[in-house]
Amino acid sequence: MTDASDIRRGDWVDRLLPGGWQPYARLARLDRPIGTWLLYLPCLWGLALGWQAAGSPLVEMARLVALFGLGALVMRGAGCTVNDLWDRDLDRRVARTATRPIASGAVTPRQALVFLAAQMAIGLVILLQLNRFSWALGVAVLLLVFSYPLAKRVTDWPQAVLGLTFNWGALLGYAAATGTLAAPAVVAYAAGFFWTLGYDTVYAHQDKEDDAIVGVRSSALALGERTRPALVGFYALTVALLGGAAWLAGLGPWTYAGLAALALHFAWQVRTVDIDDPKGCLAIFKANRDAGLIVAIAFVLG
Repeated sequence: MTDASDIRRGDWVDRLLPGGWQPYARLARLDRPIGTWLLYLPCLWGLALGWQAAGSPLVEMARLVALFGLGALVMRGAGCTVNDLWDRDLDRRVARTATRPIASGAVTPRQALVFLAAQMAIGLVILLQLNRFSWALGVAVLLLVFSYPLAKRVTDWPQAVLGLTFNWGALLGYAAATGTLAAPAVVAYAAGFFWTLGYDTVYAHQDKEDDAIVGVRSSALALGERTRPALVGFYALTVALLGGAAWLAGLGPWTYAGLAALALHFAWQVRTVDIDDPKGCLAIFKANRDAGLIVAIAFVLG
């Protein structure tokens, strides 16, 4: 394994799990929780907005928070399995991804499909704990989950498809709390879309040279040196739309104080990012866990 790999040996997966489990843990990205956070946080936004609308008891909200946390963990793993199945030939040609379980042969495609089926079954059990309207939303997002890996082959903006996918929780969380959808959830979903355009463009800059060689498309390649001003636009729209969602939901002044803190955090990201430093891009990408938490706390305090 080369230093360029996104798998780090000697971590808790190697130390604590039996050898036969380790490739599956890495296939589900259990060793890299940032993706689970970025999937889970919009769920918390939707739940907080739904709580404001429905006034559900705290015990019920705690149940939903726990269910969505487990669901985010499982479905993020399922999405990674789908992605690595589609991309196994491309991954072998990129230094950062060549040691991933399917690309390296540690997990065969057939084994990955069985693992995917198990993850989807767990996800279904979790979904069935929600109301019937949420069932329909939960099934609808699967089209995006399974089509996202193809986007990088046909568009310069696969990050847009990821944005539609990863922020679905804003809709699903609101629906789980209220049994319906309303404008605050839709506007928060739109905010998450632009947030993802920002952070995943930064993430994509890690692989831009390899992507250009193997023919994979991304917003990082499309924007190039225009990335910084694009981030300003993406993040400004994120803050503005979150403010709109808060206003539509009737949230209080603490929410807007939190969104001001979010704006400062985004300003730090834009000022700090160096698109030619892969490690720095990864650090900025991971900092978006904090950005999403700021929003969740702001909505709850509001």
